[in-house]
Amino acid sequence: MTVTDWLLDSDPSIRWQVLRDLTDAPGTEVAAERSRVASEGWGHRLLALQQPDGKWPGNTPNFSSDKASEWWHSLDSSRQGTLFPEWTSIAWSLTLLRGFGINPDEPSVRDAVALVHKNARWEHDGEPFFSGEVEPCINGRTVALGAYYGIDITPVVTRLLGEQMADGGWNCEQENGSTRGSFHTTIEVLEGLSEYDRATGGTPQLSEAIKRGQEYLMARRMFRRLSTGEPINKDRQTGTTSAWTQFSHPTYWHYDVLRGLDYLRAAGATPDERLAEAIEVVRGKQDAQGRWLLENSHPGELHFPIDDGDGAPSRWNTLRALRVLRWHDQAAG
Repeated sequence: MTVTDWLLDSDPSIRWQVLRDLTDAPGTEVAAERSRVASEGWGHRLLALQQPDGKWPGNTPNFSSDKASEWWHSLDSSRQGTLFPEWTSIAWSLTLLRGFGINPDEPSVRDAVALVHKNARWEHDGEPFFSGEVEPCINGRTVALGAYYGIDITPVVTRLLGEQMADGGWNCEQENGSTRGSFHTTIEVLEGLSEYDRATGGTPQLSEAIKRGQEYLMARRMFRRLSTGEPINKDRQTGTTSAWTQFSHPTYWHYDVLRGLDYLRAAGATPDERLAEAIEVVRGKQDAQGRWLLENSHPGELHFPIDDGDGAPSRWNTLRALRVLRWHDQAAG
């Protein structure tokens, strides 16, 4: 079995992306396979779990402090289940469906999004879901979801454009005095702005913000400190060593090299020599069968497994790595 055959022997959410990104299948074949995501496999299963109030079932969050736990329990029930718990709340369930590439025009998907639009409120201060929140990392994801599912998300985009930092990045700690961008926040915002750009056709201001954000990543060669050139071996948010050169899926709000490169590919960026080292990190992880492993699953619960666990070959990581290498190598000629 070739690696392509192995990938195709999977869920429709993977198959249609393999057809589009790796085999150059005809558009009609790709669209037919994509249409199955809402009616078969993981996409259908996740849609079916949504409750009448728009939420997805999940356990009480396991907060790291008593203060956070007390805050959660003090909330009205209508403000629980939007961002927390990780990773079964509304935000993450919609994100997973987007990652599956579910067609937003399918009636079952429109119905699911309408329930969220009507009922969901952020835990922070009860803001309506598609009105966004206060942190740019959350708002970047909100823009990605709104743009993908056909919701007018322009006010949140305007806010994010006004929050871009001098170095081209964004940081959720801006309100606490941070003056430097964050890889985690920047990738969240870039994915959102690029999704909005695709959905609306964009503006010169939006294009410039996206370009500056991409330069933030590329100037740091996707995983190095700009100040010293040293690799960022420890994630200050999680304490994980070598986290950004270990590949996860789903990535949730976490940055890693493969996520950053796959974003640039999807956004239509042109690779240059500053990506060479990151590309070789990806290339060097391919095993003898042409596959990539799942290396760094993030703590928390999924609704159901979509991979075979850390240390096992991952169809999701393999798909993303192969299309990143194809994008880079085709550009290099």
